[in-house]
Amino acid sequence: MNRTALLGVAFVAIPLAAIAQEPAPPAPPTTPEEFHQARETRMAQGGRTLAGLKQAADSGGDLAALAPRIEWLIQWSDELPTLFPVGSEAGHARPEIWSNPAGFTAAAQRFQTATRALAAPAAAGDRPAFMAAWTAVRASCGGCHADHKSD
Repeated sequence: MNRTALLGVAFVAIPLAAIAQEPAPPAPPTTPEEFHQARETRMAQGGRTLAGLKQAADSGGDLAALAPRIEWLIQWSDELPTLFPVGSEAGHARPEIWSNPAGFTAAAQRFQTATRALAAPAAAGDRPAFMAAWTAVRASCGGCHADHKSD
């Protein structure tokens, strides 16, 4: 096999081998404890992601490079309401999540709207608009926690 063909095979085989070795995503939660653990894990990751976005913006970094983190945060905002099904009343969640689902849904929608608003100013490199959007995301997190989390 000549060198060019060998390199071509390597460029295909190496990524495929890496994909094959990636761990499978965890199974979706099914028990109250699993939902609680999933919520705790995602909330912590969301907090770290949000803090990382601010740190990157404050350091003068390229806001467009934040797109993967913003995309993850948007996906998290979509996943969030699904982690509170009836019967998963465990952990720090207040009973109002289930007794007033409309209030919880509205809070989740505010978070979804706020996270989506991060993408455009980041892509445009508009730091003031990005920081205003970041502040709105942070406020939506804090507002939901104030109303729906007990400590």
